[in-house]
Amino acid sequence: MNIMVIGSGGREHAIIKKIKESKQSTKIYVVPGNIGMAKEAICVDIDITNLENVVAFALNAKIDFAIVTPDNPLVQGMVDRLESAGICCFGPIQNAAILEGSKIFAKNLMQKYGIPTAKFATFTEIEKALEYITQLDTFPIVLKADGLALGKGVIIAKSKQEANTAIVEMMQDKIFGESGCKIVIEEFLSGQEVSVLTFTDGKTILPMISSMDFKRALDGDAGLNTGGMGTIAPNPYYTEEIAEYCMQHIFQPTVDAMLQEGRRFKGCLYFGLMITKNGPKVIEYNCRFGDPETQVILPLLKSDLLALLLHTANGTLENCTIEFSKQHACCVIMASKGYPQKYQVGYEIDIPQEVEENIYFAGVKEQEGKLVTNGGRVLGVIAVADNLQEAIEKSYEIVAKINFKEKYYRKDIGKKALNLEG
Repeated sequence: MNIMVIGSGGREHAIIKKIKESKQSTKIYVVPGNIGMAKEAICVDIDITNLENVVAFALNAKIDFAIVTPDNPLVQGMVDRLESAGICCFGPIQNAAILEGSKIFAKNLMQKYGIPTAKFATFTEIEKALEYITQLDTFPIVLKADGLALGKGVIIAKSKQEANTAIVEMMQDKIFGESGCKIVIEEFLSGQEVSVLTFTDGKTILPMISSMDFKRALDGDAGLNTGGMGTIAPNPYYTEEIAEYCMQHIFQPTVDAMLQEGRRFKGCLYFGLMITKNGPKVIEYNCRFGDPETQVILPLLKSDLLALLLHTANGTLENCTIEFSKQHACCVIMASKGYPQKYQVGYEIDIPQEVEENIYFAGVKEQEGKLVTNGGRVLGVIAVADNLQEAIEKSYEIVAKINFKEKYYRKDIGKKALNLEG
């Protein structure tokens, strides 16, 4: 099969590595990819927001199957365009990708179909949002940009003053661009966060193993929100009892609701959950594989990933089962100092050959024949072991062997999960 993977980060590298294990013979192109993936796939330098050029390449390369993973092209309708050109795709069509593309749509859907989530209000006018804040007595509260914002469109306000400032910044100053012209204000949920990725063909849903994402930039869950500084899997807070509840009250009802709305969702549906004292509630939906959750989930997958992707696209998941290893995985993100704000790039990266198989490449490029940094999140360092502590220790042992100027990483990935298990 000629396969095209859309994207350029560690998530796409993880998908490509797993597909290479498939029983089916494959030739993989990645658009645009990065130099770190060049051993496993053919990198094609095309802007993934230019749908016309991507489709033209796919037709020219005789692509049999396309895997679209980043949020922007999904929300723009890349799957629709590729399918119209006769190319089978993994990923939701545009009218289903709205589940991530609009927080307001997602919250209204959950309210309509009784799917547990935080109490909320939505606003399109800054004056009404500011007036709403004057009536609130309980803080913190959460403010979310309606549209896509590179995973950073969320502000937690600890006071009325902070909330008012956030509203002005989002709706007037447009710190998240047009995505913040409409906002959601919702109650702050306390508990333990869990990420659950699922395969769904719009009717059947197959959950993957759970994971724990460490989103804050600094140790101790301090600092700014990022795209994710590390992950572990499975998440010890996600018990079998909670999993059964989520399947009955959250996962299947969401898939059924989208079908009922004429928005059949086929692809990877990501559930960001909070396990509260009143049970699990949905924090967010994503319409694609999470990053860096994918990097710890796929190494534990024993089933054939390519077969699962094809069954999802073809609407035949009811014939499938999914199996995961009983082991544990840890991913530590090595980032550029200053991320998620200002940082420098172009620094040479030194990676010993013996640890290359443990690396998923993200923000890298080739410069004068050398591998250099080219983004905020540079590498994902992965280790799998029979227990969580060993997986964490192995990850950090590998991290210590990798060097580049201005490198930064959290030193406590997995610690709170380890404390629970202990």
